[in-house]
Amino acid sequence: MNKLTDKQISENLKSLEGWKYENGSLKKVFRTKGFPQTLGLVSEIGALCQQFDHHPDYLTLKYAEVEVSFSTHSAGGVTEKDFEIAKQIELL
Repeated sequence: MNKLTDKQISENLKSLEGWKYENGSLKKVFRTKGFPQTLGLVSEIGALCQQFDHHPDYLTLKYAEVEVSFSTHSAGGVTEKDFEIAKQIELL
């Protein structure tokens, strides 16, 4: 899979509310109602990543917040695969 250009990344981000491109990765912070919901979201994201065999650079949980970041290390940046997983996470 090929690394996307900055222009391609900007175009793809238009369809993903709240996601941003920062330090070579796609990132988003999800806010939840509390720790049980945060833990559930982390679990769902983890299961989805296993299913797609594409794992986050990091997945950080706080009491009512989850931050996730994706890039494709083998391509040296963001690829279509990162956008695919971001779109799937949005469906959770």
